Order: sequence, then structure tokens, then C-alpha cells
Amino acid sequence: MFAYGNVKAIIKFLERLDFSLLDASDELIQKELSTHYYRFQNSQDVSALFIALKRLKEIDSIENIFYKGYKKEQNILDGLWHFIATLKVVYPRESRGYKFLIGSVPKRLNSAGTYKRYLMFLRWVVRSDELDMGLWTKIDKKDLLMPLDTHTFKVSQKLGLLKRKSYDLKAVLELSETLQQFDENDPIKYDFALYRLGQEKII
Repeated sequence: MFAYGNVKAIIKFLERLDFSLLDASDELIQKELSTHYYRFQNSQDVSALFIALKRLKEIDSIENIFYKGYKKEQNILDGLWHFIATLKVVYPRESRGYKFLIGSVPKRLNSAGTYKRYLMFLRWVVRSDELDMGLWTKIDKKDLLMPLDTHTFKVSQKLGLLKRKSYDLKAVLELSETLQQFDENDPIKYDFALYRLGQEKII
């Protein structure tokens, strides 16, 4: 969720976090994180996320919460919408930083962003290879969607894999469908290669 901005800044921030706080009281979480902030998120936003994740743990695993929305039609977005909605219920907070951090359920696909951070997380925990951890078993990797960023967006356009000009969720869906033509069982395995082509300015 904090994976935006400068990579070194992200790592520096994460290394300062004490994840054992996910088992602590709300009061202790707020006290210990009172000096922690990252870009759009102030210390209250960071504390809110820890408390929300702690409360999720008391309900069920993150995998099962995603799966509850996903399982009916094997739709990754349904799983994601269910997770975000659950997160908002267990800890509702109305602040710009918190809203940016956890995201929202869009009313229309035309107005939706790429949800890159969530889709990257899903790639990490669903796929299993030299790059991805494969920690989850209930979601099929064939249903994953491209965690689109500016690098993969531009490279995919140049390679003719993506015709859409807007950087949004519809572009994510279009590119994911295109990649399914190359490997319908694991379309997102091409993500890392496309990203590196853009990052290294090879294309």
C-alpha cells in the first residue's frame, strides 16, 4: 500500500515500521507510530492502517477476504472491491492520506485508476516463481490483472499490445486480455519483462 514514489524512500519508511504492532492495542499502535509518516500519509493515517489490518486479522485472513469476493465469478476485481469495502468497515477514516492508501470502489470503470499497488501485491502472493512468492492458494493466476505503471503502459503501447490512450483500469483490462492470448494460464508473467524494458529505456 505504501509502494508509490521513490523506491529508496519506500524501503527506508518500511524498515522503520514495527510489524509486531499488528498484535498490539489500538492505543499502543497510535503511540508507537505517532512520529511515522510517508508522503500523503500522516501518522494518524499510518496508525489507522495498522489498526485496520489488526482488525482484519481478527475476522479472517486477507486471502479469505479477497476470496470471498472473487469466488463467485473468479473475478479479481470483485475480490479487490470486497477487500477494500471490508477495510473501510473495520476502520472508517475520512482523510485524504487514508483514502489514497486503501483506495476505493469505483462507481464506473471509466473513472477508475489502475490499482497498481493492489494488483502488484496479488501478483506477488498468487504467482510462484523466482520473482513471486506464491503464498496464496485460492486464487488462480490465470485471473490476475496487469499491475500497470507508466513504464509498462508506454512499452505496451509501443509494442502494439495496448491501444487505449488513457492510463486507467480499462487499460489494465485491455492489456491483461491481450497477454492472455500469449498464455491464458499465466498472462501476468510478462509483467516484469515489460516493466524492465521501460525502466531501462530499452524501448
